[in-house]
Amino acid sequence: MSELASRVLTGERRALARALSLVENGHPDGEAALSALFPHTGRAHTIGVTGAPGAGKSTLVAALAKALRATGKTIAVLAIDPTSPFSGGAILGDRIRMTELHGDTGVFIRSMATRGSLGGLSRSARDAVRVMDAAGFDVVLIETVGAGQSEVEIARIAQTVLVVEAPGMGDDVQAIKAGILEIADILVINKADRPGADNTLRALRMMLETGHPALRSQILSHHGRLMNVEQSDDRTRGLSPLSEMNGALWIPPIVQTIASEHKGIDELLTAISNHRAYLNADTHLQALEQSQIAIELEDRLREALLSRLLAGLHNGEIDSLIAEVQARTLTPNDAVGRLLESARLRA
Repeated sequence: MSELASRVLTGERRALARALSLVENGHPDGEAALSALFPHTGRAHTIGVTGAPGAGKSTLVAALAKALRATGKTIAVLAIDPTSPFSGGAILGDRIRMTELHGDTGVFIRSMATRGSLGGLSRSARDAVRVMDAAGFDVVLIETVGAGQSEVEIARIAQTVLVVEAPGMGDDVQAIKAGILEIADILVINKADRPGADNTLRALRMMLETGHPALRSQILSHHGRLMNVEQSDDRTRGLSPLSEMNGALWIPPIVQTIASEHKGIDELLTAISNHRAYLNADTHLQALEQSQIAIELEDRLREALLSRLLAGLHNGEIDSLIAEVQARTLTPNDAVGRLLESARLRA
């Protein structure tokens, strides 16, 4: 085992920060450390927090971290920030909102740039979570950028996904358009003291009651896996943390919070605890992890094959194809086919 990995396993903060930097930058030493740390992962509860910008995700994460610390748990926060157009790094805006946690030795906060990822998560986010997991943190909170309807990648990393809505953010059906029914394990209405909170609550209830297949026998794709759903009774409405489990299906509860005043956080912790218990029952957690690993391997394979293909191209080969496509003498699809054939001949 590398010296850096050994220091991370002991919980040394400087070593943890160094390992995260190496992993984020794709450095060979980071890969070596991650290989040594990987057998020690799989113990932390990973919680993703996503939602539109301005919904109060950072404030909610800070309130959650503080409440979890009160229970004795150690917390790592991975805040995914938009990439700076000037430096290429994270803007660190989320860390500014979490200053009250900085003096707590049981909390570790790390910002990471999206680096152009459309889904709001950088490619190395998965590995950063694993490093934090191996460092011994009980809970890893992942706050995403809030990239809107394209942001579904958090469901491929986190075990529990919180989708945060706020009153006054626009059309009440925006939540339905964003596809949050497919990625949300818990729906959070933050800033619930604002005008329009009741309308947001009604819209989410309607979405669950009309769009969620729990009231009839169907198949639901959740977290990338298919599950059979049997007909159920009124307990499937998913409106309270006590009615979330329905056989093989989890019904997202709706929790109202005012994170800036730490109101509703206890109820949210109860919903999170219930979802954790649901995952630990039967084989739900194993099935979730299996589907996430399958997606990750496909993503990494696609990236590796593309890198290998581009590395084997002759100088100017792509530029020549671009010119042909621009001249309308070659279609983009045929250009890709020519690149693949060229790679096959060189193999």
